[in-house]
Amino acid sequence: MTAMTTTHDDSPLVSVTGLREALDSGRPPVLLDVRWQLGGPPGIEDYTAGHLPGAHFVSLDTELAAPPGPPGRGGRHPLPDPEEFGVALRRFGVSADRRVVVYDGATSLAAARAWWLLRWAGHPDVRVLDGGFAAWRQAGLPVTTELPPAGDGDFKPVPGRLPVVDADGAAGWAREALLLDARAGERYRGETEPIDPRAGHIPGAVSAPTTENVGPDGRFRPAAELAARFRALGAGERETAVYCGSGVTAAHQILALAVAGLPATLYPGSWSEWSSDEARPVAVTDRP
Repeated sequence: MTAMTTTHDDSPLVSVTGLREALDSGRPPVLLDVRWQLGGPPGIEDYTAGHLPGAHFVSLDTELAAPPGPPGRGGRHPLPDPEEFGVALRRFGVSADRRVVVYDGATSLAAARAWWLLRWAGHPDVRVLDGGFAAWRQAGLPVTTELPPAGDGDFKPVPGRLPVVDADGAAGWAREALLLDARAGERYRGETEPIDPRAGHIPGAVSAPTTENVGPDGRFRPAAELAARFRALGAGERETAVYCGSGVTAAHQILALAVAGLPATLYPGSWSEWSSDEARPVAVTDRP
């Protein structure tokens, strides 16, 4: 079990002030709008109503994921085909030598998926706008309905730059290291399961709801607070992997761990893959 290290000198976040300054520079970053919510209206509707100037809309369901896999394979949001992913990124203007900033509505749940995928694909400089579109609007900064022209980026994905684990690996991680479940506590405990075939969690996994990574305004908690949270769960002392429902909020957990300076590995198939395989065991717990 191996994972890449992250340093505090290489924060994955950018503030509204930092982004505004970068956009005024001689080589501004590429902006990607990844607004999305599970079961909610399509994010493109929010995007067309107003977005950061120059931002391209990215569909989480079609451009940041492959089609859902069959039962027991891939889950609801499998990793995208690298070639197709690269075509989309180049159309958005993504180049290997130009910073990319991704944002969503506020909490960075969807933006984290884009951040993780770009880093997994080998892009060296990706940041998430802390607080997302809401923070930008709150600062009184301009938005537009104007659609940017297609880009002419040169980025070619080289998958594998961030570590992943499959279902068998996740089972071993839960036994031998630390496997965090990023879903809501009631889903982890097995009290409810609104989406996937079975309720509960991977045996041995530890509950760590993603919602605790951010404050009421959607911004990430300070690095020291996040580090204390994750270290109390065993991160830092044990190698850490993360899963959620379909690999989206787990990426947010890995982003929060990166803010805290702690490395982690993603189980992309997550609960949607695990729970659809009847051969996989399921654990439930009582409310604490």
